[in-house]
Amino acid sequence: MEHATTAGPLIGALVFLGAAVVAGPLARRIGLGVAVGYLVAGIVIGPAGLGFIEDPGAVLQVAEIGVVMLLFLIGLELRIERLIALRRLIIGLGGLQIALTTAALAAVAWELGMTPPAALAIGIALAFSGTAMALQILGERGHLNRPYGEKTFSVLLAQDLAVVPALALIPMLGDGPTEPADWMQGLISAAIGAAALAGIVFAGRYLLNPFFRFLAGVGAREVMTAAALLVVLGAAEVAHAAGLSMAMGAFLAGVLLAGSSYRVELEADVEPFRGLLIALFFMGIGMTIDVKVVVENWALLAVGVVGYLAIKLLVATALARAFGSPLPYALRIGALLAASGEFAFVLIPLSATEGLIDQGAASLLSALAALSLMVAPAIAILAEKVAERATPPAAGPIEDYSDVKGEVLVIGFGRVGQIAAQLLLAEGVEVTLIDANAARVEQAANFGFKVYYGDGSRLDVLRAVKAHEARAIVICVDDAAVTKRIVEVALTSFPLTKLVVKAYDRGHALDLFALGVEQVVRETFESALLLGRLALEAAGVDPERAAEIEADVRRRDAQRLEIQRVEGISGGRHLAYTNKPIPEPLSLPKRKGEMLDGTEAEVVGAPAE
Repeated sequence: MEHATTAGPLIGALVFLGAAVVAGPLARRIGLGVAVGYLVAGIVIGPAGLGFIEDPGAVLQVAEIGVVMLLFLIGLELRIERLIALRRLIIGLGGLQIALTTAALAAVAWELGMTPPAALAIGIALAFSGTAMALQILGERGHLNRPYGEKTFSVLLAQDLAVVPALALIPMLGDGPTEPADWMQGLISAAIGAAALAGIVFAGRYLLNPFFRFLAGVGAREVMTAAALLVVLGAAEVAHAAGLSMAMGAFLAGVLLAGSSYRVELEADVEPFRGLLIALFFMGIGMTIDVKVVVENWALLAVGVVGYLAIKLLVATALARAFGSPLPYALRIGALLAASGEFAFVLIPLSATEGLIDQGAASLLSALAALSLMVAPAIAILAEKVAERATPPAAGPIEDYSDVKGEVLVIGFGRVGQIAAQLLLAEGVEVTLIDANAARVEQAANFGFKVYYGDGSRLDVLRAVKAHEARAIVICVDDAAVTKRIVEVALTSFPLTKLVVKAYDRGHALDLFALGVEQVVRETFESALLLGRLALEAAGVDPERAAEIEADVRRRDAQRLEIQRVEGISGGRHLAYTNKPIPEPLSLPKRKGEMLDGTEAEVVGAPAE
C-alpha cells in the first residue's frame, strides 16, 4: 500500500505558527524587537529562503487584517471627542509630513535620473510610514498616550487618509497629460469615499449598540466574538470598496464604539486575532524581500536605506519641533516615522504597472522599503538613547517649596496616594503632596492638584517641604527600596512625626515593621477583602454571613501578622485558610445539638456552661 507524500492542508499554518513561536521570542531576547524576528522569519520561510510559502502576495492579503484589527483596537481607546481634538495634528503635522517628505524624496529621485512623473510617484510611495511597526514599538513602550505618541499616531492617521489621493494620482502620472475626465473620476472617487465614511459613522452611532444589546441577550460567547469580527471586517471592507484604507474604516468603527458599554467585550474578542495576524503581516513583508536583488545590489541598497531613513527622520523631527515638541520627543517621532509604510508595497508595483518605473527599479525600491522596516526598531532604540541624553538634567518642574504649609505630608501621588489624599482633603486637612515623577506632577496640575516636584528620599527635600512641622507623613511610593530609604530618613531626622506607610505585600510590611514603623497598610489587602466578600455574595452567601467571614479573615490575618513579626514569614500558617480540609470550624456553634431521640448531646467545641 502506497502512502501519500503530498503536504497536508495544515502545513502552511504549522509553518507560520512555528516561525512565530521561534522568531518572536528569539528576537526579543536578542533585543531587536519581535517585529524584526517576524521579518527575518518571513525571509527564511518565503520564496527566497526555504520556499515553504511560494505566494507572499496571498499571505499579505490575509495578514493585512492584522493591521486592520490593530487600528480597530486603538480606535476603541480613542473617543471621537479626542479624535476631533487631534485634528490640528492630523491635518497640520500629518499633511506637512506627507507633502515635505514626498517633495524631498522626489527631488532625490529626480537628481538620480528619474523623470519628474516617476520621481513624484517614488516620493509618494516612500513618504508613507510603517503604521504596524510604529504602533508596535509604541505599544511595547506603553507610550501611545504620551504627547509624542499622540503626534506620531496623528501623522499615521493622516497617511491613511492620504491613501485615496495617492492611489488616484499615480495612474494620472502614468497617463501623461491629465484629461478632464480624470479629474472628474477623482472627484467621484472622493465622493464615494466620503459616503462610505458617513455610512460607517451612521452605523456606529445608531445601529451597533442596539445590535450588540440584542446579541448579548442571547448569551452565547461565540456569537459576540463573531459579531466583533463582523464589525471590524465589515467596516474595513466598506472602506476598501470605496477606495479607502481598510485600516481607516476599522479605526473609525473603533472610535465610534469607544463609548459603548460593549467596548471591553469587543476588545477581548478581537485581541487574540490581532496579535497572530500582525505576526503574519510582518512575515509576509519579509517574504517580499528578494534576497538575490539585495545580494547583487547590497552596496547601493545600504547607501539608499541610510539616506532614505535620514531624510524621513530629519523631516519628521523638524516638523515635530515646529509643532512644539521638545527635541527629545521630536527625535522619537522622527525615528518612529522613518521606516517605509505598508502602502509602499502597493504603490511601487502600481507605479511599475503604469509604466512610471521599470521592473528592476520596482524590485530595488521594494527591497529598500522592506529593509527600512527591518532596521526601524534599531533606529527607534538609538533615538531613544540619544533623546535621553538630550534631555536636560533639570528637565521637569522646579523644586520650589516656598508656599508649603501642610499638616500632613503625602509622598507619592500615584494611584494610592491620590485616593488617600482625598480623605484628608475632604476633612479640610492641609496636605502637602510631593512626587518624583515630573510627568505625574504636570498631569496632576491639569486636574487641579498642586503637587510639588521632589525626591522624598532626600533629607534636604523633606526639610524644604517642612516635614519636621508635619503631624504625619504618609508614604505611598511604589518602589519598595525607595520606601525603605524614606522611612529610614524620616525615623532618624523626624522621630516625633507619625508615619503611615504603604507596603507592597506582606513581606514588605514585615520589613517596615522591623524598621520601627507601626502604621503599615498593604496596598491590596482591603480591596482583596472586599473582592472576596462580593464574591461570596455572588456565590449566594447571605450578606451578613459574608461580612462575618470577612471579619474572621481580617482577625486571623492580624494575628498571623503579629506572629510573623516575631517568627518570620513562615509563622502563623495555621491561621490561614487553604483549599485543604479545614481542621476546625470557622465559628463556634450557637446552640447545643440534639440526639435523634430528643435528648441533649454535647457538641465538640461548644462553650462549657
